[in-house]
Amino acid sequence: MRKIEHIGIAVKDLEVSNALFEKLFGAPAYKQEEVESEGVKTSFFRNGPNKIELLEGTNPESPIAKFIEKKGEGIHHIAFDVEDILSEIKRLKEEGFVVLNEIPKKGADNKLVAFLHPKGTNGVLIELCQEIED
Repeated sequence: MRKIEHIGIAVKDLEVSNALFEKLFGAPAYKQEEVESEGVKTSFFRNGPNKIELLEGTNPESPIAKFIEKKGEGIHHIAFDVEDILSEIKRLKEEGFVVLNEIPKKGADNKLVAFLHPKGTNGVLIELCQEIED
């Protein structure tokens, strides 16, 4: 893991939260997209070298909608940038972590992603991110 790639925040209403974070950071989101496979709409903000991802569920069965129903709005995950996601998944499995998706999937912001189960990471959902090379 090379650095924190972004912090994901679950929100009920993306447009309302976009306005809030635009005021907070003094700049609009630099990217918005929908990831249909995950049932989520996202916005990305930059703050210095850091990125914040806002996530809104697009249907009641999406992981984000279920998270908000259970825990309310707030920090959903911390994502770490990795150079080789397959090697990192293998290493973490060997260390005893539970990987929720052993085959990386396409996520937002041109990334391959995989997640570690929060029960093995002190209650924090960890996302591994690798830039997709064109």
